[in-house]
Amino acid sequence: MEPSDSTDRTGVTTLDHIGLACQCRVAGVRASGALRKRVLAMGLVPGAEVEVLRAAPLGDPTEYRVKGYCLSLRRAEASLIEVVPEGAK
Repeated sequence: MEPSDSTDRTGVTTLDHIGLACQCRVAGVRASGALRKRVLAMGLVPGAEVEVLRAAPLGDPTEYRVKGYCLSLRRAEASLIEVVPEGAK
């Protein structure tokens, strides 16, 4: 069974569902192939803290702070990142 298919992962959501000014921690990456390699290389590894900074006027892309730098992801890419919310700032 894949970790992302497990039903006992309470509190796990995807990065695209986290609101502005909220923080979360990466639980897993569901992307595959080149996208997975790129996302992991950008620091979105399990355990990394992520802060949602701001969103474009139409909501796509959204800017995140990961390991001290800013990163913009489209909603489709963010939907492949599993996170555990840590609350609002």
